[in-house]
Amino acid sequence: MSLGKYNVPLTFLYILIFLFFFSCQKKDKNYFETIAINDVKLSATPKSGSWRYNHDEKFQQFEDFQKSKKIKPEPGKNTIYLQPIGNFNELQKKEIDLTKEYLKIYFQLETKILPVLPNSIFPKNVKRIFKDGQEQIWAGYVLDSFLIKRKPKDAVILMGITERDLYPIPEWNYVFGLASYEKGVGVTSIYRFANGHLMDSNFNESLLRVMKISSHEIGHMFGITHCLTANCVMNGTNTLSETDFHYARACSLCQKKLNSGISYNNKKRLIELKGFFEKNHLNSEFLRAEKDLNLLQ
Repeated sequence: MSLGKYNVPLTFLYILIFLFFFSCQKKDKNYFETIAINDVKLSATPKSGSWRYNHDEKFQQFEDFQKSKKIKPEPGKNTIYLQPIGNFNELQKKEIDLTKEYLKIYFQLETKILPVLPNSIFPKNVKRIFKDGQEQIWAGYVLDSFLIKRKPKDAVILMGITERDLYPIPEWNYVFGLASYEKGVGVTSIYRFANGHLMDSNFNESLLRVMKISSHEIGHMFGITHCLTANCVMNGTNTLSETDFHYARACSLCQKKLNSGISYNNKKRLIELKGFFEKNHLNSEFLRAEKDLNLLQ
C-alpha cells in the first residue's frame, strides 16, 4: 500500500511516526528523571551503628516537601552568609573560601563571607576543656545568643564556621554542628574534619567534609529531610566515616526538592559543579558530575 503521489509504503510511515514519537518522548524526559539513572540505592538493611539503623525516620515524598513549612529565598532576602569565628591559619581561610565558592554553585545563590570574629566573643562560661585537651564552645550559645541576633537583613541563611570544637550539652563529647531550621541559622566546626590539624595532606578530605556538612545543613533549612533511599548528601550521619561514605551529590529526588524551592538552571549548575570538582581535584565527585552530564548530552 502507498500514500498519495509519493508512494510511501505504509509500514515505513509507521516507522517514521514511531521514531518521531520516541524522539519527542526523549526530549520531554526531564532533568530529574534523566539523572535518576545515576542514583545509587541504599541497602534495604542499614548497618549497625549507622544513622538509619539508630533512627526511625519517615520518608519525605516530593508532595510532602511541597506542603511543608520552609525557608525560601525571596527578593531582598536571598544571600547565604558564612560567619567565620576564631583564629584561622592560611589553609583554614582557603578552606572557607572554597566552601563559599562551592555553596554559591550548589545552591545557585549569592554567597558571602562576613569579617572574621575572634574567639574572645565567647564568655568563659560557654567554654570547657575536653578530655583530649582542646577547648570546646557550647554550640547552643553560638546559635541562640549570638548568630541569630546577627543575621543580616538580606540573608536567607547565616552559617557560622568555628575553628574550635563544639559541644551541644554537657553530657555529649562533641557535635559537628547545630542549626535552627526555622530561623535559617546554623553553626559548624571545622575542628573534627581535619582531626584538629589541617595540613596539605588532609586538605581535600577536610574540604569535602565541610562541603557535605554545610550543604546538608542548609538543605535542611530549605525544607529537605534526610534522604532514606539513595546515597546522597542529605543522608543522616553519625560519624565522619559515614559522612565520607555519602556522596556530595544530592540524589535526583533531593535535587528536585531543592530546585522547586530555588529556581535555577539545573544543567548550568551541574556544569559549574563539575568545573569546581575538577579544579580542586575532587576526583570522585568530578566523575559523578561528569556521569550526570553525559546523560544530558
